[in-house]
Amino acid sequence: MKRFIEEEVRTQSTLLPDTLDDYVAEDNPVRAVDAFVGQLDLLALGFETAEAKATGRPGYHPATLLKLYIYGYLNRIQSSRRLEREAQRNLELIWLCGRLTPDFKTIADFRKDNGPAILKVCKEFILLCRRLDLFSEAIVAIDGSKFKAVNDRDKNFTDRKLQARLAQLEESIGRYLDEIDRADRQPTVVSEGRANRLKEKIAGLKAKIQELKEIGEAMQIAPDGQVSQTDPDARSMATSGRGTGMVGYNVQVVVDTKHHLLVTHEVTNLGHDRTALAPMAEKTRSVIEHAPLTVIADRGYFSGPQIKACEDQGITTLVPKPDTSGNRAAGLFARQDFVYDVAKDEYRCPAGQHAIKRFSAVEKGLLLHKYWSSACSKCAIRSQCTTSVSRRINRWEHEGVLERMLARLAETPDAMKIRRRTVEHVFGTLKSWMGSTHFLTKTLPRVSTEMSLHVLAYNLKRMLNIFGVQPLIRAMAG
Repeated sequence: MKRFIEEEVRTQSTLLPDTLDDYVAEDNPVRAVDAFVGQLDLLALGFETAEAKATGRPGYHPATLLKLYIYGYLNRIQSSRRLEREAQRNLELIWLCGRLTPDFKTIADFRKDNGPAILKVCKEFILLCRRLDLFSEAIVAIDGSKFKAVNDRDKNFTDRKLQARLAQLEESIGRYLDEIDRADRQPTVVSEGRANRLKEKIAGLKAKIQELKEIGEAMQIAPDGQVSQTDPDARSMATSGRGTGMVGYNVQVVVDTKHHLLVTHEVTNLGHDRTALAPMAEKTRSVIEHAPLTVIADRGYFSGPQIKACEDQGITTLVPKPDTSGNRAAGLFARQDFVYDVAKDEYRCPAGQHAIKRFSAVEKGLLLHKYWSSACSKCAIRSQCTTSVSRRINRWEHEGVLERMLARLAETPDAMKIRRRTVEHVFGTLKSWMGSTHFLTKTLPRVSTEMSLHVLAYNLKRMLNIFGVQPLIRAMAG
């Protein structure tokens, strides 16, 4: 072993043993975890076990288990069994937990029983960021992404899936019956053992059909017509790839554009984002308490009532309008080619004619005004405008709100680039940390708790990158 750095002899005793504080350096991130949890009022946050009972076997203080979980999610260790092993061998966790080694059941029960309190801890960290004036610009990006649940696609049923599976089973039964009939006509072709196995398969398929019919009855009772057998709150959701989808949850997040901190989040089982803009913007306002708030979102959030609700709250929105009309693809004039005259309350068409308001009607809960021109029948370019007798234009009663928002968006051409670089890498980072399975828990409340721990770990890592370990600890103390 000459000319090499020599290892320490394992059997050599030390005269002055190390202290726990020697296990981690001063700039180790685990010290920030300890400082953050140490300044929390756990009893006020809702951790009922923070106050020890006078009788019975002593339990672990919630601070110990909370530190354990924050460290675990900060280092991609979400499993309670893995955390149990790490607490026994990981020097950082030995320092953080003071050599305490709770078993996996205790660790798992802590996350299960303290969901609301853990969510409040996540909010406390955001309040710390606000106290450090990290949200001074108050420009945020909102987005949603689908995360996999603990529920296989074959264990989720919609009406279309159920009908397709029933048809497949009926086809299999018919094929097996034909083979049995052939065995009756030609006994030498199909052996007796094979015929008996076919009968057993048919009985099994019929039992499966009966089970699917019972699932169909449960689907009729379900409010959204879906049944998930493993995780009852998980839902089948379409993803960006054509013809693809997953069974999971839709996670909504709000990220500030300056420091890329997660301001607020919410886990839902809705497969779309259309109704999330105003609620998430209002939650953001309540968290950062900043008056001139600007919210950027993609076209999946475009909704007239949602944008108006934000304007009523004094929140500026930047959301592109999706083009759902096929007129442009069909070679016809689009809605944008018709110019609205506010003073006259009428539209001017590409031919220079005036489309006046004819009547109003309520459609899908919205009051729409109907406009068209009497000159359409004699118009020389009618073939480029409509295939009908006249081109009708619908205008929502609060269309001015959308026009003002689109005008702001036109003046901010980089808004969508800012949104993309702000929020989309956050989802990529979180999913990378979570691994291919994403969530480990079941039902919406527990999944929300798990997501809160991921958000807390993400924000803590961002703050460590911004401040450093010791400056952040001093900021927490101040």
